[in-house]
Formats: sequence, structure tokens, C-alpha cells
Amino acid sequence: MRPLRIFAALPIVALFVSAAPALAQAPMKPWGKPSLEGTWDFRNATPLNRPERWKDREFLTADEAEDFQRAIVEQRAAAAEREGEIREGLGGQADVDVGYNSGFLELATQLDGSLRTSLIVDPPNGRMPPMSPSARERNRTYVDMQGLSPEGPEMRSLTDRCILGFNNNPMRSGAYNNIMQIVQSESHIAIQVEMVNDHRVIPTDGSGSVAATTRFWKGFSTGQWDGDTFVVTTTNFKPFATPHGTGDNVVFTERFTRLDEDTLQYEYTIDDPETYEVPFTARQQFRSTDDDVYEYACHEANYSMPLVLKAARKQDEEGGSDETWLPSWHRRSRQ
Repeated sequence: MRPLRIFAALPIVALFVSAAPALAQAPMKPWGKPSLEGTWDFRNATPLNRPERWKDREFLTADEAEDFQRAIVEQRAAAAEREGEIREGLGGQADVDVGYNSGFLELATQLDGSLRTSLIVDPPNGRMPPMSPSARERNRTYVDMQGLSPEGPEMRSLTDRCILGFNNNPMRSGAYNNIMQIVQSESHIAIQVEMVNDHRVIPTDGSGSVAATTRFWKGFSTGQWDGDTFVVTTTNFKPFATPHGTGDNVVFTERFTRLDEDTLQYEYTIDDPETYEVPFTARQQFRSTDDDVYEYACHEANYSMPLVLKAARKQDEEGGSDETWLPSWHRRSRQ
């Protein structure tokens, strides 16, 4: 079984880092570009979409951020005392609902260092634009499939099949494995996310192209420097491997900016008129960490796949199946 890192609750502190790049403090490479190298923790308690109670607020004060972080820790401690297990933090899912006991989860307790009220920075209201009806219908096929008794592994999600993770496309705080490493040369930058050993080796000169009909699980990425920011453009995803439920023609743009010794700013933009009427952009700060990136031996330890197929065949033998297969965290997608 792959190693899992277990984190105690972080100290209740706010990270007072300017949202504006402090490039003079960023370490540099001999060839004159900022160093993006290091191991980075992207756990983040700031919501992707701005909550209603902060609808007119772009930033929190330091005191408000400290109160918010304290409430996270206190609520989880109260739940642990009441239930014997920490059961909240993932949309109300119960313990072991996600396949692991909650003690193995890496739930964030710190807000983003910018103290923004949402990771979405554009549109200005801090919220993703609504998904088009046609896109919802397109994605429903994938979700509904997971509610059926599986005839084979192809009827399970890409995450269940250990093909893609749930926090690395784009990189965003998830249940666990919120860590990635960058190795950098003058000609290429390699990015490895611990989740599912997701890795990309990206040229820095903007080179590379593929035919429109050629598709990849992680898309096709090419990068180039825009001043002191490394910009990665990714297209050509396989169906249902796209970011945020987008379609075949999505353009996914990531921007990496080293703010200082301990902070890497990560920004991404989703542009897909077939799914969202306008593009949207999210931004957050990754924190430097001394933790290692462990092997995520997902295929080797994927006991769930043979077990669910065995259960499905047992249901077949007993004369039918039901629609109880859909994991609880996907059920709201059907509403």
C-alpha cells in the first residue's frame, strides 16, 4: 500500500503575503529565470467560489481570517469528540465514504495567503459562470454511468480506475495528496503531482504541436515564459478528462509565478464557450514544504475495482441490480 501522510491541525495563523508578485525576492536560475523548483503544498481552505455571506467582499481582514481558521479547527475537534471520528470537511460525507478512514485525510485549515474570499478572481463576483444546459447534459452521461451496476472497469470513473486524480487538473485542494514537485532546466520544466503520480514534462520555448484528433488523458501541454511567469497552455484532452467538466475544445492555461522563497503563485484560466459563456480564472498560493512526494501506487493497491466487479456479478446471479452504485459525492451532480 502506498504511504499516506497524516497531518495534525495546523497552527491557527494567517499568512500575510502580498497578492502582488514580489519578484525581487524570488530565487533565480543561472540563465536568468525565476526558480520554480521545489516541493509545494497546495492545501487551501479558501473556497473556490465566493460564499454568499462574502458576496461584496474580495478580501478578509487578518482578524476575520484568523477567526475563520479557528472555527475550522474547533468544528472538526467538536465533531471528533461527538462522533469519535472527524466526519465533515468534504460536503457532509461520512467516515470511510471516500474509501479511507477520515484520519488519513489531509483537509486544509489555512486560508490562502492572499486572504481573498474566493480562489476565483475573474469574473469579479468571485464565482464560476454557470454551466450551459448542453454541457450539463453531456456530462450527465458520465455521471449516470457510475450509478449503474458495472459490466466492466470502463464503467467506473477515471479516478476509480487510477487514470486521473481529483485534485490535479487543475491543481486544487482535495481530500489528500495535495503536494507537487517541480524540477526545472533551461529547456524544460517537469511537474509531478503526488496524486496518481501525475507528471508532465513541458518545454519552455512554446514548441510542440499535435493533430486536433490526437487526445491525451492529461492533455497536450506546451509552455513559455512571459516575463517572470511561466505560462502553460494545455489542449487535446480525452473526453471526460477535461478540467471542470469542459468539452473537447477547452483551452486550459496555467501561470506559475515565484513570489518569494516560500511561495509559488498558481493561476489557471478555463476557456470553453461550449461549456461556460465566459472564461474564468482562479488563483492561489502554494506553500513550500520539506515533505517528500511519495509513490502513489494506485493500480497496485486498487482493491475497489475487483471488489465492485465481484459485487456486480453477484447481483447478476441473484437476478438483477439497483442504482446504488453512484458515490455520494457525485449524487448532487444528478440533481
